[in-house]
Amino acid sequence: MTDLGMPTLPSARTPATSQSGPVVFTEGHHFRLNGETSVDELAGQLTAPLSTILQVTKRCDFDCVMCSETLQLPDPTLDQLDTMRTNLAGVKRVFLSGGEPLMRRDFGDIVDMYSENFILGIPTNATRALQHAERLVGKVAYVNVGLEGPRALTQRLRGDYDKVMAGIRVFQEHGLPLSLSCVVLRSDLHGLPFTYQIADTLDAGKLKLIMPLRKGNALDLAEHEFISNTEAQAKFNELVSLASTFAWRPALRLTAWTPETEGHMICIEPTGRANAWPVYDAPDLFEPLGNVLEEPVSEIWSRYRFKRNHVAKYLGASIHTTPRGGGSHA
Repeated sequence: MTDLGMPTLPSARTPATSQSGPVVFTEGHHFRLNGETSVDELAGQLTAPLSTILQVTKRCDFDCVMCSETLQLPDPTLDQLDTMRTNLAGVKRVFLSGGEPLMRRDFGDIVDMYSENFILGIPTNATRALQHAERLVGKVAYVNVGLEGPRALTQRLRGDYDKVMAGIRVFQEHGLPLSLSCVVLRSDLHGLPFTYQIADTLDAGKLKLIMPLRKGNALDLAEHEFISNTEAQAKFNELVSLASTFAWRPALRLTAWTPETEGHMICIEPTGRANAWPVYDAPDLFEPLGNVLEEPVSEIWSRYRFKRNHVAKYLGASIHTTPRGGGSHA
């Protein structure tokens, strides 16, 4: 047989995706309750967040029109990231985020550092997939690629569609689970059915739809680009109907900015500063909580005032959701 010189992929090991306890992580790349525990009970029982966003860099090779995180800060060192890893003990999922996290040449080392202790999600534009995909195999639960839909929409709103799709193919060639995310603007509403079709074609675990926040580049968006929650729900219902008609399989999730979702995210900046996000009356929508370079996240969690919102959102109780494979929304 001719030796085609195909690369040998590293042996996969199971990421830290525990399926025991009051919550489990699903093939739709989100949490669900396991048993009879309620959202309120779980919020009272937890000693650490279900999920945190850790910005390992603020650098990015795209300049998305809706990007909220444009303030530049120095990258944390590996030693600082190791301290944060220790202080994040008890968190179930960590998003190793940015900026564009794959711009760090040592990103594989960061994944190795975190993969033993956490479910890892990697938000990325996929343009540097070729440099990093092999190091992610068996270590991350999924990569979450931003895509605003067909080529013309992605080119106008985010960046180079063809580079994104080439990166997605690299991730898939390495067997890495995939989800897609899309920021919902009025000018891309007509493209959302195509985005969902793309997600289904790629066998994505979920398509996550996010309303834009008035921060960063999004401050320059025309006011009409911000749709109402009523309009968002109507579009979500339309997509659910189309998914039923065409048997699209990815889970669908849409987060609107309501009192029930305020402050639900815990975003950790490269400096280690942890913030509740979005807090509507706070500067830059960030409410400082503490610093994970200086104290464990359990201490930060103890004084965090959005515990119920955090738990409800990540369990899909305060946003619009469908399970993977279809179904009615919550």
